Amino acid sequence: MASNFKVMQVIPKLGYGGAETGCYDLAHFLAEKDCKSIIVTSGGPLIKYVRRKKVKIIKLPVHLKNPFALVFNALALILLQIIYRIDIVHARSRAPAWSCYWSTFFTRRKFVTTFHGTYNFKNRFKKFYNSVMVKSKLTIAGSNFIFNHINENYKNYLNPKNKLLVIFRGINLHYYDPKNISDIKLLRLKKDWSIEDDKFKILLPGRLTNWKGQLNFIEALNILIEDYKNDKFQAIILGSDQGRNVYKKKLQSLIDRYNINKKIIFAEHCKEMPLAYALADIVVSSSIEPEAFGRVAVEAQAMQKPIIATKLGGSMETVLNNKTGILYKFDDPRELAKNINSFMETDKLALNIMGVEGRKNIVKKFDVEKMCQSTFNEYKKLLNK
Repeated sequence: MASNFKVMQVIPKLGYGGAETGCYDLAHFLAEKDCKSIIVTSGGPLIKYVRRKKVKIIKLPVHLKNPFALVFNALALILLQIIYRIDIVHARSRAPAWSCYWSTFFTRRKFVTTFHGTYNFKNRFKKFYNSVMVKSKLTIAGSNFIFNHINENYKNYLNPKNKLLVIFRGINLHYYDPKNISDIKLLRLKKDWSIEDDKFKILLPGRLTNWKGQLNFIEALNILIEDYKNDKFQAIILGSDQGRNVYKKKLQSLIDRYNINKKIIFAEHCKEMPLAYALADIVVSSSIEPEAFGRVAVEAQAMQKPIIATKLGGSMETVLNNKTGILYKFDDPRELAKNINSFMETDKLALNIMGVEGRKNIVKKFDVEKMCQSTFNEYKKLLNK
């Protein structure tokens, strides 16, 4: 099989999450390899950045989960695979994966999935629904944690004739590079967020949802003040509530109770995330459930920022404990407060050294080029079978 094959990636929405950016990066990588590259999606803000001369966008309601939509999408995908002579169909979420699975059954195209998360399952039906992600000829796990999760929870659905392997997710190291930060843009962001230069700046990125651990983070900040008498900081909680108004009110209520409103800034979004990392002294990832990969920890290290992350899931693979950051017990805000205080008392040279080690770690293991090349190589192996 020549290298100029045709790949169709299918994803619900093309936003800024790890699955979406991975899809975007791979699509453009394939185009550079003279492959026909198509993304099927319902929409999303990342679409406007797709280079249309390189990558074709086809809109279908692949974000919908109802059975009628799944069948409609399957029929549409059959037609598209025939029209564009697709060789590989790569699904990146469960609902579109079912449509892809049914469509490739009829067209006999190669079916590939990327298992992006742990996917909750409270009953057999939900587990069966999730199992479509391992029905492919090639299932890609984004971390060793996800690989083990699949083997532990979906072994009854695994076919020994199919392939399951780890390809670490990667990030764009040119985009996440402190050398490429615009001083003018950084000053503008500081002004927009009312950042004070003489304060120690703590950044917590992530959408506002309970499992991201913002409540524990706020608890830790209060402990930092009460127990360590350390209030020379500004904390930035960066992320959208995505309609979770009750949860955001819960966060604000806790902040009000501790009377630390002046210490915490809520920012709904940042158009250029490297700027957010650049203005921080340290970054925190306080998730109370396992991260499949832990993109915040990887991006922070790429930007040469020490990271404090929970000792769960993918973060245990991306953070070198006590070298590029610190891992702590996920349900212990006191330990988080202790680690923040430790960093605040550390001289800037030591923090910089940790930051340099962090970037070395990411360059070595989590470059998006390596992720795309590895996936490309696996595509070729699959087509040559």
